[in-house]
Amino acid sequence: MPEQSNDYRVVVFGAGGVGKSSLVLRFVKGTFRESYIPTIEDTYRQVISCDKSICTLQITDTTGSHQFPAMQRLSISKGHAFILVYSITSRQSLEELKPIYEQICQIKGDIENIPIMLVGNKNDENQNREVESSEGEAMSKKWKCAFMETSAKTNHNVKELFQELLNLEKRRTVSLQIDGKKSKQQKRKEKLKGKCVMM
Repeated sequence: MPEQSNDYRVVVFGAGGVGKSSLVLRFVKGTFRESYIPTIEDTYRQVISCDKSICTLQITDTTGSHQFPAMQRLSISKGHAFILVYSITSRQSLEELKPIYEQICQIKGDIENIPIMLVGNKNDENQNREVESSEGEAMSKKWKCAFMETSAKTNHNVKELFQELLNLEKRRTVSLQIDGKKSKQQKRKEKLKGKCVMM
């Protein structure tokens, strides 16, 4: 199949069980699954707006295990943007992102213009927190990427995560809004949101 330039490929990385699939499924289908089923690799497609035309947001949900280094390298080389997910309840899961981040730098070279989001998932499980928000933020500054905490379970910041990732894209204009028009509900939300930004 020829490369389609109107595909926008987002790759989701993270250790097993941090909630990568849950985040993607919550975003694409609006569903949440309580049980954990390990992923080999899944790709989900969502239609989005790209440079005023329509393109496909292709989200690759990768395996949490490190059994497939070749697949990982391929995902990185084809990816336009990256979501690095750890669980706030597991310090180990944050540590496991370091080699992945290094590999992205190695394969992509200059990561200045590459949208990368560091995501602390499961922030509905605050009582089991091992990684403070401030640590996630410090790591994102070190990596020169954006940071957000989410909960796939409560749908906290899930859509915002993907919108923010697209906002980081500097080479073209990508947006979850297909026609550029905002629904009344969104306008109302923005009005309510006003000038208060919570990270």
